[in-house]
Amino acid sequence: MGQLVVVNFVSLDGVMQSVLSAGEDRDGGFDQGGWVLPYVDETVERFMGEATAGAGALLLGRRTYQIFAGTWRYAGMSDPALAAMDAMPKYVASRTLRDPGWANSRVLGDDLASEVGRIKGGSEGETVVLGSGGLVGSLMEYDLVDEFRLLVFPLVLGSGKQLFGGGTSPCRLTLTASRSTPSGVLINTYRPRGAG
Repeated sequence: MGQLVVVNFVSLDGVMQSVLSAGEDRDGGFDQGGWVLPYVDETVERFMGEATAGAGALLLGRRTYQIFAGTWRYAGMSDPALAAMDAMPKYVASRTLRDPGWANSRVLGDDLASEVGRIKGGSEGETVVLGSGGLVGSLMEYDLVDEFRLLVFPLVLGSGKQLFGGGTSPCRLTLTASRSTPSGVLINTYRPRGAG
């Protein structure tokens, strides 16, 4: 059975909104987009390249999917990680999106738990969730997350959407790996207790 792995950038106070650019997500008046960029070093780039290139599929919430589809599918495919992402299966959890419009993409049905269970059961590799805070909360509620790989950036933003916001199901985690980058980013890997 495949593994469902959440890979996310978070600030020290848990914010995961608009990580790469100012215009990425301005919900709630958030104006600090692109906050990860000063900290992206070779170690962060290598980690993210491995996380995406090694994935068998991506699972994304609608908003994250639309950001990626609007930007990444048109990026230069000379980058192996972007080329791999373009070619791999992509699943979108959405109640409103009907036509995903990006190659190898499929919108999941209304029964998220069953659909994701089928994806995991039919795969030997990792299905990676990037961004998608609301989706992560739902996946946690159904005990579908096998691992969290969180890149914790050394800054406090004070506002913005948090990865584990209000209403997230409680979950005890075990730290299985941790390392720091030259720019001070912590790359922490956690497994929910009881996850196989």
